[in-house]
Amino acid sequence: MEGSILQKKHLSSFQAIILGFAGVILAGAILLMLPFAARNGTGTPFHEALFTATSAVCVTGLVVQDTASYWSGFGQAVILLLIQMGGLGVITVAAFFALLAKRKISLMQRNTMREAIAAPKVGGIVRLTGFIIRATFVIELLGAAFMMPVFCRDYGVRGIWMSVFHSVSAFCNAGFDIMGTKEAPFVSLTAYQIDPFINITIMLLIVIGGIGFLTWDDVCTNKWHFSRYRMQSKVILITTGFLLVFPALYFFVFEFDSLPLADRIYQSVFQSVTARTAGFNTADLTMLKSTGQSVLIVLMLIGGSPGSTAGGMKTTTIAVLFANVMAVFRRRKEAQCFGRRIESEAIHNAATVLLMYLVLFFGGALIISLVEDLPVGICLFETASAVGTVGLSLGITQGLGLFSRCILILLMFLGRVGGLTFIYATLAGTSKNFSKLPQEKIIVG
Repeated sequence: MEGSILQKKHLSSFQAIILGFAGVILAGAILLMLPFAARNGTGTPFHEALFTATSAVCVTGLVVQDTASYWSGFGQAVILLLIQMGGLGVITVAAFFALLAKRKISLMQRNTMREAIAAPKVGGIVRLTGFIIRATFVIELLGAAFMMPVFCRDYGVRGIWMSVFHSVSAFCNAGFDIMGTKEAPFVSLTAYQIDPFINITIMLLIVIGGIGFLTWDDVCTNKWHFSRYRMQSKVILITTGFLLVFPALYFFVFEFDSLPLADRIYQSVFQSVTARTAGFNTADLTMLKSTGQSVLIVLMLIGGSPGSTAGGMKTTTIAVLFANVMAVFRRRKEAQCFGRRIESEAIHNAATVLLMYLVLFFGGALIISLVEDLPVGICLFETASAVGTVGLSLGITQGLGLFSRCILILLMFLGRVGGLTFIYATLAGTSKNFSKLPQEKIIVG
């Protein structure tokens, strides 16, 4: 029997994350195919159920059927559950149930949890997971409570469900809404474009969810002592502030100048916030100038922050690349930020992530444009929304063919799990080569 004993193979952390998301998506699609998941009582085709489940788990918000008028109460509940699992992360949810069952969590499982929430170290990961779960439910309940008076005023008892649904959807940066009707589907939050309670609550939920749990843990630990924050938290907060303020100023000056002052402020700030992977909209995006749509595309691609409910390239990716550019301009050998050096591996990863997102973004748009015979500009908006897991749309997703929808499904999945995670999962077990080849200079730029 020599050599016949098989070594038990364990999934890598990255493979566990990929398979976890894929498994939940498939289970969600099967549930959404059930006849009672739709209001008409007939089974939903697999490709439509799969698209919806992928969009929910990947907290995107792109839909092929209006969530309110097509899906029954059961179907909406399934979608909300998928959103919650996708926002928290499948691994985090699994760890939560393991903690409830008082099961011992192994070192390998702790490492998988660390990778899932982008934590810097394994130590304290169980405490951090508990903080994430508690903070999530408290914030979502508060969000629902603030919106409940408005929705109950307009919809009666159903307003309670609407408050909970939109609070979870906003905090998880999903962008799903249940506002549509058969006569007026896909309306999102346009009916509440000037309502202060809904606007401010939704925006706060989006920002809080998109900043990242690690950053909020830093804030809760160090309070107002900004100098004590980790460099990553400082970078995230400063970059987030920049990406909120300057796009809002653009929209205020150039896009909504015909509106009254209060409406203009609400519209401008909301578009700046929601484009960062949330997907709600209070304005007709097709009426924006091409420049305004381009600003939204950039914001959608950048997305939120690491370890958050948001997708996209992440704020830290852009910040690291910017710091590297400044180092080159100043002829410094190493990029630095807040008095700290940025490791070269972070710069390499940031450059790789940027290139991957651009390839997926442009490649997907060109394919859809060719297959559907649509203008490339419109297709770029949809693919940016998919790969950035945003959910904003110029209205073409519902009319796309099966092949183009499959492209969007793939983009949403890769955008949520992360391109690097997918590559690491695919190449897991590949032997490392520590030898170095001869070096030779190459001129760039």
